Amino acid sequence: MYSNAYIFKYATIMVILVAAILSAAAMLLQPLKDKNIKIDKMQGILQSVNIKAEKDSTIPLFNEYIVSELVLDPAGNIISEYTNGEFVKGDVRAFEVDMKQQLYLEEQGEDYQLPLFVGMVPLQRSDVRDTLFVVPLYGKGLWGPLWGDIAVSEDFNEVMGVYFDHKSETPGLGAEINTMPFQQQFYGKKIFDPDGTFVSVEVVKGGAETLSDEMQIHGVDAISGGTITSKGVSQMLKDCLELYVPFAKKQI
Repeated sequence: MYSNAYIFKYATIMVILVAAILSAAAMLLQPLKDKNIKIDKMQGILQSVNIKAEKDSTIPLFNEYIVSELVLDPAGNIISEYTNGEFVKGDVRAFEVDMKQQLYLEEQGEDYQLPLFVGMVPLQRSDVRDTLFVVPLYGKGLWGPLWGDIAVSEDFNEVMGVYFDHKSETPGLGAEINTMPFQQQFYGKKIFDPDGTFVSVEVVKGGAETLSDEMQIHGVDAISGGTITSKGVSQMLKDCLELYVPFAKKQI
């Protein structure tokens, strides 16, 4: 029969031993975890410019098609630029700027930075590459966060591609935001009206055809049964894209 002191000492040693093993395993696996997070982020950016990438090809394709990373201040000025593997200006890569954190800083009235990616990708003309800007997105859905990327034309007005994902939206309903039938609706939609006023793109309950003729170019159909998630996507697009208006005005 073991004494209480023995049992307590044995349990303490086992807890310490297991904790040490788990801590060591976490440290050893952290580089792999960081790499997977990096690859997931790159795949989202590439998907927004209509480049499909398998895990092993993601980094080479990202380096080929995403030619520059810009970091902007709230006035739309470039404060850091990373091009062809080196800094042209500043010392912060857009890839390292967390959009969620920057949105929080903006909400608190503090200084913030905006990440922006510049892609050179083939569109309709396979022999010619077009310049696109990719804006990272972050917002809230029904059950958790939403995120993604939106690619826009060189004049920052026409949507050329999108990528959306989520943490825990309802399968078959809100989770449909990460399917191609939903995302393809955004192609060709406009962010500004003909007068240059920021409008964004709205996910419309009842369908974009319920909008006026002049507003249909700014609308897509909401997901049936996914009203709150659809509203979350609309709000995410508005909140994020609006921050880039000062930069966009320089491109129009």
